[in-house]
Amino acid sequence: MARILLVDDEPSVRLFYSAVLADEGYDVVEAPSGAEALRLLDAEPPDLIVLDIRLRSQSGLELLQHIASHPARVPVIILTAYASFQDDYTTWLAESYVLKSSDPTEFLAEVHRVLDRRMGRSANLPLRPRNTVSDALFPPSS
Repeated sequence: MARILLVDDEPSVRLFYSAVLADEGYDVVEAPSGAEALRLLDAEPPDLIVLDIRLRSQSGLELLQHIASHPARVPVIILTAYASFQDDYTTWLAESYVLKSSDPTEFLAEVHRVLDRRMGRSANLPLRPRNTVSDALFPPSS
């Protein structure tokens, strides 16, 4: 099963989301800081990084830039309590942006979607390639 690096400075948040991911069968590694996350990324790149934006010692957005430039090219899901950061262009480096919630349904859906895409699974991919902006916006009816 996929290995996920969970980066959040709040122990209770890490505990909750680690348990949610572990219940889905994922191997979860936790990092309480950006420095620890980078060390783990260098040591053994995970299949996915789940990243909080507000970390005590470093901005999650700064860390996201480091992760995006890392040779391992690991996808990132931003998991935050702040919707306001969606307007920051740096968040575009992430595959997805999910708001923290006591109901992890949306979060898990994004984890599955990003990992399926990374693993090359085609279950959620279109049946034919999109050739134009029009095709992407207005798919042909069946």
